[in-house]
Amino acid sequence: MKLQEFDFYLPQELIAQAPLDRRSASRLLIMDGLGRLSDHVFGELPGFLRPGDLLVFNDTKVIRARLFGKKESGGKIEVMVERILDGHCVLAIIRASHSPKPGSVLHFDCCRARVLEKAEALYIIRFEDDPASVLERCGHIPLPPYISHEATEYDEERYQTVYARHPGAVAAPTAGLHFDASLLEGLKAAGIEFAHVTLHVGAGTFQSVKAENIMDHRMHGEIYHVPDATMEAVKRARERGSSVVSIGTTALRALESAATLGSTEGETRIFITPGYRFRMVDRLVTNFHLPKSTLLMLVSAFSGMDAVRCAYRHAINERYRFFSYGDAMLLERS
Repeated sequence: MKLQEFDFYLPQELIAQAPLDRRSASRLLIMDGLGRLSDHVFGELPGFLRPGDLLVFNDTKVIRARLFGKKESGGKIEVMVERILDGHCVLAIIRASHSPKPGSVLHFDCCRARVLEKAEALYIIRFEDDPASVLERCGHIPLPPYISHEATEYDEERYQTVYARHPGAVAAPTAGLHFDASLLEGLKAAGIEFAHVTLHVGAGTFQSVKAENIMDHRMHGEIYHVPDATMEAVKRARERGSSVVSIGTTALRALESAATLGSTEGETRIFITPGYRFRMVDRLVTNFHLPKSTLLMLVSAFSGMDAVRCAYRHAINERYRFFSYGDAMLLERS
C-alpha cells in the first residue's frame, strides 16, 4: 500500500492553534457504517449512544517533557523526553545544530545531564537529579509542532484531559480533550459505562511516515496497560450486545495490543493499517489527523479508506478545525 494514498491538502488556517473556551463545544462529525455524514456539537454525544454502551478512555497524563538548555560549547539544545528509565536516565529526542556525542554534558536551568548513548533516533541521557523532579521544576508542556505559540498556563490545563491520572505521555490523547465534567456526568446519567486504559503517548505520534510502501515503516514503541477490570468490562459489553467505544486512537491501540499480543501490559508497536481485523472496538471517537500519519492509516482501517477520504473532504469544506485542539469524529467500524 502506497504512502500517497494517505495524503491530502489541508488549508493552513484549519489547523487549530488554541482550544475553544468550552471543551464540549467542539464540533462532532458523525459517520455511520454506511458512510453517511452528519454535523453536530460534541456535547450531543450522549444522544448517539445507548444505555449499556462502554466508553474506554486513556487516562495517561502529559508530563512537562520539553527542556531547553545548552551544550558545553554554548550551542542551544532542545530535549524532548520520550520516556523516563531507571537510574536517573531518560530516553529523549535532542534537537541541536550538531548532534551531541556520547559523554557530552548538557546544561539546563536547574541541573546537568550527560549523554550516554544514541539509540536509533533517540538518546539515552542521565540526569544528576531525579528526572521526574527535573521536568516538574524546569520542563514545559510539549505542544505539537504544528501549534505555533509557546505553551502557556492555559495550555497546562487544556492540553490535558480532565480524567488524566498516570503521568508519562509527551502528547495528549486528544479525543479526550472534548470531555468536561458536565458531559461525563450526563453520560453516566444516560446509563453509559466507563472503563480506562493507560497508553503513554510518544512523540512519534507526530511523525509522518516516510517509507513509500507503508509496510516498510517502523512504529515507535509506547508503554501501555489494560487493567483486568477493563478487559472484563469489554467482555460484558460484548455479551450483552452493547458497543465498545474507544475514546481516541491511543485507547484503541491499547485495547487491540492486549488482544493481539496476548498481554495486558508492556510496550506496543502495533501498526494498524487497512486490512487489519479489529477485535475489541466497535466505534471510535477521534480528532482529525495529519496527512501521511499512522493515525490516518488507523482510522482508514477502521472505517474504510474511501469513507474516510469522503469524511475529510466534508470536514475541510465545512471548515472543521483540525488536529490536537480541533474538532472530532464519531466513526463506526466498517
